[in-house]
Amino acid sequence: MADGIRVKQLQAWFGTVQVLHGIDLTVAPNRVTAIIGPSGCGKSTFIRCLNRMHEVIPGARAQGQVLLNGEDLYDPTVDPVQIRRRIGMVFQRPNPFPTMSVFDNVAAGLRLDGVRNRGLVQDAVERALRQAALWDEVKDTLATSGASLSGGQQQRLCIARALAVTPEVLLMDEPCSALDPIATAKIEELIVELKRELTIVIVTHNMQQAARVSEATGFFLMGELVEFDETTRIFTNPNDRRTEDYITGRFG
Repeated sequence: MADGIRVKQLQAWFGTVQVLHGIDLTVAPNRVTAIIGPSGCGKSTFIRCLNRMHEVIPGARAQGQVLLNGEDLYDPTVDPVQIRRRIGMVFQRPNPFPTMSVFDNVAAGLRLDGVRNRGLVQDAVERALRQAALWDEVKDTLATSGASLSGGQQQRLCIARALAVTPEVLLMDEPCSALDPIATAKIEELIVELKRELTIVIVTHNMQQAARVSEATGFFLMGELVEFDETTRIFTNPNDRRTEDYITGRFG
């Protein structure tokens, strides 16, 4: 069985400004791990370090170890592009490719990987759309623009796009913050379904959401991991007063 992600002494900078300080935690496989904390505490930077997207930003860098099933993703011999296929990402705002059809949006990653067999692409697109609970809604309109879908559908389309290349891990950075409650509920149901097949890390400002979908939660504050534990423990009996103050709304 996969052993998930182990993060050891992860540090990150934007230029000379250090934004993560020695993060250590283990993301268990086939579970949902939530990352919570006030704005600017390093949550999004942390998950962008997991698939090495942080370093894409000019002047940004990271050091430490991120082990995926024992392999150090920061080893100099590792190809960051391959890492981003193994660790997919869904962003805060739905970002389908506006000039592409629904079908081509989902197929984009496969084609980048050099998959040319039409049957294989069609099968993978249908599988990913079914996984994203979107197939029944779009199966008759696959040729229409991805941008023509509702906000919630666009976000599920972006999830399908990430799933099409069969990643091992899915990172979700505030995936519901731009969505209405009905669309949010669908995404949350989807997250619970998807953890059967892959490992999920979700950044959320919504504490109720973290409590609903995750098994483990990490609380970040000013670039440090204050506390990491089972979600029920974090929300009912945290060890650190700062965690309790944040959860009860005293700050943040």
